[in-house]
Amino acid sequence: MSVKIDESGRRSIEVEIEVSGTPEEVWNSIATGPGVSAWFVPTEIEGREGGRIVSHFGPGMDSVAKVTVWEPSNRFVAESDNYAPGAPTMAVEWIVESRSGGNCVVRVVHSLFASTDEWDNQLTGLEEGWPTFFRVLRIYLEHFRGAASVSVSLIGMAPGSVDEGWKSFTDALGLEPKGAGERCETSAADAPRLAGVVEPLAEIGNGRRVLLRLDEPTPGVSLLGVFDCGGAIMATISLYLYGDRAAEAFSRDEPRWREWMEKHYPSATSAGTGA
Repeated sequence: MSVKIDESGRRSIEVEIEVSGTPEEVWNSIATGPGVSAWFVPTEIEGREGGRIVSHFGPGMDSVAKVTVWEPSNRFVAESDNYAPGAPTMAVEWIVESRSGGNCVVRVVHSLFASTDEWDNQLTGLEEGWPTFFRVLRIYLEHFRGAASVSVSLIGMAPGSVDEGWKSFTDALGLEPKGAGERCETSAADAPRLAGVVEPLAEIGNGRRVLLRLDEPTPGVSLLGVFDCGGAIMATISLYLYGDRAAEAFSRDEPRWREWMEKHYPSATSAGTGA
């Protein structure tokens, strides 16, 4: 467990990544709605002290936070008290630090005050989840920085184990997972086509996933995964499409993706942003 506990009772975790871009460019990617939506989930941000941040994880799954510190191109802090029933207020601090060679470090720190370890699993879950999305952020800033973007996020539930769920998920997509650096594509007749190069991802204990840097249907990123949910599995499809053709591809393919997910996972939910 990597939760840090200080003398005041503050419990925290932090995750960081080095990315390409100036502090201003990186700030725009983590502190504006369009920037965050380009690599995480559809988000709106009021960039000021007292402003709101709303992250849309799916229908009825909004996370709302209030900005308490706002230092453009450097740091902001937001607090949320709706992330779990009965949970203490959680503060989320985002920091951008300039590095040599035109790079920056992005650091996120989640913290809360608690006298027991009751909420530590919430913190460690965040610690385990950020590296995957930070990988998408790195790809976005390296290859698509500043490009117009749209996103699609779908979630479906099904009974079974991760291994069973991963096989049925990839079979339904017509996807043959491959190693990092290899080309991978879907071939399902009832879903839009995805094709691109596999990006490296660390293995995780509670699921299986593949990250593609797409060239079809447009330049972009696709994160496909299946995760254990205690006796059931959660299947996820997250698409980030960039460039002049992104809005057209979103309008054409997003309804088909919803239909595909609802067909194979009847309890599916979805969220997306379109230009």
